[in-house]
Amino acid sequence: MTFTAIDFETATAFHPCSVGIVTVENGVIVDEFVTLIKPPYNQYNPYTIQVHGIYPQDTINAKTFAQVFPEIQKRLQNRIVVAHNESFDRNVLAKSMALCGLNYDDLNIAARWECTVKIYKAKGLKPTKLSDCCREMNIKLNHHEALSDARACAQLYLLQ
Repeated sequence: MTFTAIDFETATAFHPCSVGIVTVENGVIVDEFVTLIKPPYNQYNPYTIQVHGIYPQDTINAKTFAQVFPEIQKRLQNRIVVAHNESFDRNVLAKSMALCGLNYDDLNIAARWECTVKIYKAKGLKPTKLSDCCREMNIKLNHHEALSDARACAQLYLLQ
């Protein structure tokens, strides 16, 4: 099993404020990356702050998506990508890239990623929120912390 798991936390809609990426080679986690990202105008929706606890003062001096993108690209390019609720994270990536004038197709990754929600729903697990899947599979999780979520997603994918 060789793949990359990713999780974005967002400030508003699809504007990320944090990303966690876990690289798995032959079933072993070999790299972990996490960083805060300064969203456009450093604006946040109060609801998203309640969800993840990241505030504008946390990202005021963080790199923008465009500045962080080379780190994301080197970990995702030409890889199988996995996310929990993949359509959300895939859209955050694709829309953020488009805003920066970057071409999603240049990553050479699948149009749809592997999705641990779909995998565990097919196994009959309900509900399939990340926290529920992790509790059921006995995986440690600090929910809505991007690296913890990406690591948990990778572990769920490995256990499928």
